[in-house]
Amino acid sequence: MNPRRIGISLYPDHSDFAANQDYLQRAAKAGFSRIFMSMLEVSEGKDQVTHKYQALIGEAKQLGFEVILDVAPNIFEALGISYDDLSYFALLGADGIRLDQGFDGKKEAMLTYNPQHLAIELNMSNDVAYLDNILSYQANVPFLYGCHNFYPQEGTGLPYDFFASATSRFKRQGVRTAAFITSQSGTLGPWSVNDGLPTLEAHRHLPLVVQAKHLFATGLIDDVIIGNAYASQEELTALGQLDRYQTHFQLTMLPSASAVEREIVLANQHFRRGDITDRMIRSTEVRKQYADRANPAHDNTGEFQRGDVVVGNDDFGKYKNELQVVLTPHRDPRKNKVGAIAPAELMLLDFIKPWTKFQFEEGHEA
Repeated sequence: MNPRRIGISLYPDHSDFAANQDYLQRAAKAGFSRIFMSMLEVSEGKDQVTHKYQALIGEAKQLGFEVILDVAPNIFEALGISYDDLSYFALLGADGIRLDQGFDGKKEAMLTYNPQHLAIELNMSNDVAYLDNILSYQANVPFLYGCHNFYPQEGTGLPYDFFASATSRFKRQGVRTAAFITSQSGTLGPWSVNDGLPTLEAHRHLPLVVQAKHLFATGLIDDVIIGNAYASQEELTALGQLDRYQTHFQLTMLPSASAVEREIVLANQHFRRGDITDRMIRSTEVRKQYADRANPAHDNTGEFQRGDVVVGNDDFGKYKNELQVVLTPHRDPRKNKVGAIAPAELMLLDFIKPWTKFQFEEGHEA
């Protein structure tokens, strides 16, 4: 299994060294370990470019980051280097390069055998047999990565179904995958248009942590990277604290929820019962643990809505103190409403499959 990582993006041609250095230090402290570094524009001479990137990558490497440089054919021409010799990027200190433009498959496969052992990252945002072609030429898979594009223009990001289909081609082959989320405070990207830099259009205006929760919940993405710079300290801290391996729903608890209900919801590891139903997600183990705890009825007469969290009350017999997350609206006075999942996180309910583990927490999403 590929350990899941979080990352940031840097744009050295549109920013200054001191600001990037500060961002690196804050991100490293928050638990980030990967960098997408844009090298799509070179407006200075080769010596200046070399010095600038060596200095910044050197800072990143000292802090434990893996650095992937985003490159395009015009960069090779401007710097007088060749795809047949990637030693220049190793000289800069990079761990790999992202190919903004593809070749014939044979070329990409050969690149994965570069003597500098640089990772070769492919564009994943095309649902075609590109990867299969490369693998048919016996590519060196441990040095092959996949990474989606980001989309600076409002309305141009990928729809989820297309994203899932394209990503699955890489995931099935065991290739490390990455996608971008967008900071709601970042204003810096590679181009003058910057309506945020997400991979998925549905993420563009969501809180940063919700975007990351969604990508990790799909089970398709190993590395989640903030596409724009600079994310706020609140966003960095919140993303650094995120559980990358199971969904923690943000929950607003009702003031009327009892102490036992709060304990059932917030202090337990939940998982969805294996024989599922469309009406709700059932976490049934807690009812056994709290079978002898009283739970008087309250907030039980209205229609429960999708994302409501309910707990069986004293009138529910053997199902007393069972926790359920409502999927389709219904009424049942034997259940108490104790809280509601944040509206932005309702999309995550689609990924709670049979036996999926999940937890709840109160608090503010960055």
